[in-house]
Amino acid sequence: MKSSLCLFVLSLALFLKASLSVAQAVPVNPKASKEAKQLLSLLYKTRGERILSGQHNYPHELSVYSDSVVTITGKRPALWGSDFSYKPEAVPHRQKIIDEVIRMHEQGHIITLMYHQVRPQDSEPNGWKESIQNEVTKEEWIDLLTSGTKIHQQWLEKIDTVAYFLKQLQDRQIPVLWRPYHEMNGEWFWWGGKESFAKLWVMLYDRYVHHHQLNNLLWVWNANAPTDSTMAYADYFPGSSYVDVLAADVYHNDYRQSHHDELLELAEGKPIALGECGTAPTPAILSQQPQWAWFMIWTHFLWTHNRPEDIIKLYDDPRVMTLNEVGSLNVPNR
Repeated sequence: MKSSLCLFVLSLALFLKASLSVAQAVPVNPKASKEAKQLLSLLYKTRGERILSGQHNYPHELSVYSDSVVTITGKRPALWGSDFSYKPEAVPHRQKIIDEVIRMHEQGHIITLMYHQVRPQDSEPNGWKESIQNEVTKEEWIDLLTSGTKIHQQWLEKIDTVAYFLKQLQDRQIPVLWRPYHEMNGEWFWWGGKESFAKLWVMLYDRYVHHHQLNNLLWVWNANAPTDSTMAYADYFPGSSYVDVLAADVYHNDYRQSHHDELLELAEGKPIALGECGTAPTPAILSQQPQWAWFMIWTHFLWTHNRPEDIIKLYDDPRVMTLNEVGSLNVPNR
């Protein structure tokens, strides 16, 4: 009788935990699509117990790096990531990226996309140093955040172009983990290190959600893991009303516990993730930092900053979810 009661209490506790997670999984966009809601629910259901595997791919090389994971491990990563990019070899071929997203989604992959956007005043395509890491003056930044200015209009033209491609995915019922303006707490991109960064984030959110009615996006605010006090997460956070998932980029194998714990505290119950990483987290790190919802290794870093045996060990860890396991959890529109 006593053992039966204990079993009942345990079962009830697990049920309540699962129910609470699902209840909290409400996207910040009130009109979020059914598929976006289901994807967010998946992140809530698995957090703290499982972590989704992920691999980023250069847009002009489509799925080269995801395929490399299969070559190394025999398993496919759950997340497929790419970039709308700034490069001459990518910008004219964005439709190919969208076609590849559709193909990857049909295989069951979860999709995450980003945008290395050139400065609003620059033409596309452009260069890394010439635009992505070039300066935006204080006056230009103020004008960018001011409706009706020339630079604001130039910004609109660029993000509206990307919205056209995102709408194709919405038409196919494909949810996207959308992570624009990543690493904003660093000073190496034109949008980075700005005290009023939150205004840019909200401006993009309003344009995509209210003007373009893009309801298939989950909004991933993706900072860099802070390396000093000027990069504190909270100083660049736009608020929980505009963010579905909080993420950090971790390079140089710098998996400080504080990078996990401080982001978890700021999230106040929302999922957190490793938006990008160079050296992949080890099973030991995942034990110490269990709340990461996914990891995504950056392109060729899979080869250059990781040993094959370490990637195999990571993918063999029972906490790591691959493509097949995601399919068994009924990700929509498989």
